[in-house]
Amino acid sequence: MSPAAERAPRRWLAAGRASRRLVLVVVFVALLLDNMLLTVVVPIVPTFLYTTEYEGTNHSVAPARAEPAPPASKAPPFSSMFSYFDNTTVTVSGSTSAVDLVNGTESSRPPQPPTSSPPLLSGCPEGEEFLAKENIRVGLLFASKALVQLMVNPAVGLLTNRTGYHIPMFIGFVIMFLSTVMFAFSGTYTLLFIARALQGIGSSFSSVAGLGMLASVYTDDFERGNAMGIALGGLALGVLIGAPFGSVMYEFVGKSSPFLVLAFLALLDGALQLCILQPSKISPESTKGTPVFTLLRDPYILVAAGALCFSNMGVAMLEPTLPIWMMQTMCSPKWQLGMAFLPASVSYLIGTNLFGILANKMGRWLCSLIGMAVVGISLLCVPLAKNIYGLIGPNGGLGFAIGMVDSSMMPIMGYLVDLRHTSVYGNVYAIADVAFCMGFAIGPSTGGAIVRAIGFPWLMIIIGVVNIAYAPLCWYLRNPPAKEEKIAILSQECPMRTKSYTTQKTLRDFPLTDDSDVEADNAE
Repeated sequence: MSPAAERAPRRWLAAGRASRRLVLVVVFVALLLDNMLLTVVVPIVPTFLYTTEYEGTNHSVAPARAEPAPPASKAPPFSSMFSYFDNTTVTVSGSTSAVDLVNGTESSRPPQPPTSSPPLLSGCPEGEEFLAKENIRVGLLFASKALVQLMVNPAVGLLTNRTGYHIPMFIGFVIMFLSTVMFAFSGTYTLLFIARALQGIGSSFSSVAGLGMLASVYTDDFERGNAMGIALGGLALGVLIGAPFGSVMYEFVGKSSPFLVLAFLALLDGALQLCILQPSKISPESTKGTPVFTLLRDPYILVAAGALCFSNMGVAMLEPTLPIWMMQTMCSPKWQLGMAFLPASVSYLIGTNLFGILANKMGRWLCSLIGMAVVGISLLCVPLAKNIYGLIGPNGGLGFAIGMVDSSMMPIMGYLVDLRHTSVYGNVYAIADVAFCMGFAIGPSTGGAIVRAIGFPWLMIIIGVVNIAYAPLCWYLRNPPAKEEKIAILSQECPMRTKSYTTQKTLRDFPLTDDSDVEADNAE
């Protein structure tokens, strides 16, 4: 092999590590796998627990009750069968002889009772009380991931400021792989709970480091918005594929199959990270980032974080409660429990990619305001559905609106740090991830209890009204003020030119260079 051919892979790796697009690919794949694992369990866990715990218990009791049947086989035909299977509709009097049973009118009755078939024909699961309790258990299991992620996020934000983004990103891959394998081979509620909590740790490392890495390599606000939209497209694609993929694989292949496929994809992602990123490289930020508590005192960051939290809380409440509600009211088979989320996932994918560009032109605050209002209206329409087809419209509108909010708020978080604080992004995207986690922690954990107390329709009404009431607060993000020292820096460097906000007019009041007025006029 020629020396030029031997140097070609090295040149490719060097070019890859310097390419912003390949960094975007790594973050895209990481978010894709994280959210596939997030949603693939949604249709599997309720039916798996019902099958293993409720039906398994009943099947173990049924043979004990059937033991007295064999002695009755010595009696004349049909007499024991009627008295055992349907003692309410067929009455055999004590004076009826065996000959009468064979030759009389009783023998004309069918041996199989009609009352045993309706539950099988209807397809509705039995055990209403078990399903009501399962709402709470499934909700807590789903919320465990977000609760753990909520606690780990601040520490990951500090870690990224000290070591850079490469090491936390790779740690997230390792933990996600272990969690996926554990899901594949867990057979009890306790093991599933531990696997879900472990996923929260890995997701915290991947999401905070990944979004911070994107914000650091895409310094222009317009490019950053487009990159965030593409990265959130990976999140949307994971949500899109996860639930339908999990329900179909669980129905026709088995419980472990979807998780083993995800584990294989995670290994590919780890290999990609080793090639493109540098997990052994420690590259702390040259500038000390703004502390988390200082960012939490910023009202504009809190408004943006609240929009992320409440808009995602709606779909977080749907994940544990909608499949069980469909089992109770629509008698849906297993594959439909995951396919019900398909319209929301497709529309979310469209919304994040579409408004990653449009939001910069029409105003990100306006996209967020409209998106939260549509989220609330869509949630109010979910209980009106009578079958799976009635869920297409509400779930489609819900996913599209959440895509509007997410693709607008993620760049706003980075912009607010640039405008009002130090341009180090680990902590602010830790706050953004905390907002997501609060939605996915409070939603499932309280949703199951609310459904059991007042019903599924009232749960949708409550969270829908909350989103509609919160939407007007996005107006405050229309023109966030900059701090004076940041205005001086932005006037000298001019790293961003946005049409979403009118900060350029503010910059004209502080002409620190000879051509700053000319640049402001050109921006207009």
